[in-house]
Amino acid sequence: MRRVLRLLASQEAVLLLTLITLFVVVGSINPRYIAERNLYSIFLGNAYIAVAAIGMTMVIISGNIDISVGSLIGVLATISGTMAVSGVPIILCWLAPVVFGVLISSITGFLVAYLRIPSIVVTLGMLSILKGGLIAVTGGAWINDLPDGYALAQLKPFGVPMPIYFMVVLTIVAALWMRHTATGRSIYAVGGNAEAARLSGISKRRTIMTVFAVHGAFVGIAAVLFATQLSVIQSTVPPNLELTIITASVVGGVSILGGTGTVIGSTLAAVLLAAIGSSLIFINVSPYWLRAVQGMMILLTVLADLYRRRRQGLVK
Repeated sequence: MRRVLRLLASQEAVLLLTLITLFVVVGSINPRYIAERNLYSIFLGNAYIAVAAIGMTMVIISGNIDISVGSLIGVLATISGTMAVSGVPIILCWLAPVVFGVLISSITGFLVAYLRIPSIVVTLGMLSILKGGLIAVTGGAWINDLPDGYALAQLKPFGVPMPIYFMVVLTIVAALWMRHTATGRSIYAVGGNAEAARLSGISKRRTIMTVFAVHGAFVGIAAVLFATQLSVIQSTVPPNLELTIITASVVGGVSILGGTGTVIGSTLAAVLLAAIGSSLIFINVSPYWLRAVQGMMILLTVLADLYRRRRQGLVK
């Protein structure tokens, strides 16, 4: 019974119950909300956010943050689309964002781990470099005439959109990796108590480098899903994307102070945020309220985490 109660009190259970309640309540007000087409829209259009939130969750658990993630997705999507219209083989167009994502995030990780620059400072600089460089090079132009077979996100094996497969499979793989591997456990250790981790023989520098590189791979996959969900790509940074991704991680139960959280929670939170945004439209509420809702959810989650840590004596 204690295990059941702990499970029901977990952040993942709370998010799942909230999501179900939202579907039931809004669906009773407007049945079109739970129509198959809208449910596909909620999951399909935001699966790439959930994938990016998996990597962000790992970064925050390690005690760091990446506020350049939205700009990086915009740059990687543009690279992929440009390669596609240039005649590069499709498989390389899908793999290139992952490779460049790992490379760019590894540079960020090096600056944080070895030069000891706070991650928020490094990623703020990367945000400006990536966002400004993208606009300067492309002028925000649209990439059209994408080749046949490029639209990975539009494939529907067994009738289920491909992004949903990516979201579910990557969440499961990442959760198992974080829980059952030495590297995954070291990420929790470094984020929870870096000095205790060092005394246990865990290299903080190597762990931070690893987590940023893995984060870059997830961002690259998210960029491919984002680039291929439509028939055109705009060479700009999606507005407020980094806020949505960070919100999904924090609301999913990741402590902003590091050391705790799960990728399952971040995925559920990403779906919940998408469902809330869609519900506002179906109950005739301005979608601009979504930003206010995101802000309130972040504050409430952080306050709850601080209260829990004080009860446990982890913070004063």
